[in-house]
Amino acid sequence: MPSIPQPLDPDDDGGVAPAVAAALDDYQRGAAGPDRVLNALTGARLLVPVVALLTESEVGEHGLRQEKESEMALPKLVGKDGRQAVLAFTGTEALIRWRPDARPIQASTLQVCRAAVGEEAAAVVVDVAGPVTFVIEGDVLRALAAVESGTLEQLPGVTVARVEPVARRRWFRRRTN
Repeated sequence: MPSIPQPLDPDDDGGVAPAVAAALDDYQRGAAGPDRVLNALTGARLLVPVVALLTESEVGEHGLRQEKESEMALPKLVGKDGRQAVLAFTGTEALIRWRPDARPIQASTLQVCRAAVGEEAAAVVVDVAGPVTFVIEGDVLRALAAVESGTLEQLPGVTVARVEPVARRRWFRRRTN
């Protein structure tokens, strides 16, 4: 049974990171492209929703149906074409706008992308209920997931360069007469 991870930041107030808010606002106004939003999101905390799903109910002594067992689940968005997307939110306000009963789990954007690829989802939809919706999909989604998992070298067409410090060399000598 999966466990709920420890929070990234126990003092998180659920607000949107200022850099993310600015990038999304500029993106919505057409003043910035998706690359600016991705740069802001890459280092940001997102909130992944979990919701309770009724797995078993029973009829109580007064004839009313009541919950007997439930499980926490990660909801997915399913498009008209059948593709699935993992949902993530920049803050609690956007999460509540989508579904007030959902509970937030903190995760980095890279972790969310890795989870989406692991769930065979086609995309991550950020702030599905607004104020600005942003979608991470395709090669970008797979690349961000690979960064998180350390498997970037395995993506086709990707070359990873490592820069390592070298011993300092003198390129010239001083002449003494």
